[in-house]
Amino acid sequence: QVQLVESGGGLVQPGGSLTLSCVATGFTFNTAAMTWYRQAPGKEREMVAAISPNGVTSYANSMKGPYTISRDNAKNTVYLQMNSLKPEDTAVYYCKTNLPTSRGRRDYWGRGTQVTVSS
Repeated sequence: QVQLVESGGGLVQPGGSLTLSCVATGFTFNTAAMTWYRQAPGKEREMVAAISPNGVTSYANSMKGPYTISRDNAKNTVYLQMNSLKPEDTAVYYCKTNLPTSRGRRDYWGRGTQVTVSS
């Protein structure tokens, strides 16, 4: 059973930093690309950053610089380090993977972790 469990969210002041974690179980983690998304109140879910099985990264244009995605295949964990946080970074952050199944490829999502940036 595929499971993605995010953690590390919380309340942080503007300019602060947080590192989110997503622990994956139920599949061969080191063969799967992983992606972080976020959804702010009243807005659509948007992609933040992605990382390939061997560590090649990509970012949404607006996320380059203050965000860093990384993974530890030995720990089945993907991370999102967020620096210089702004109130507009307030959102629920989700990790996602896309895996092959007997019926074709399928997206799997975690339940998300809330990040609130406020003074």
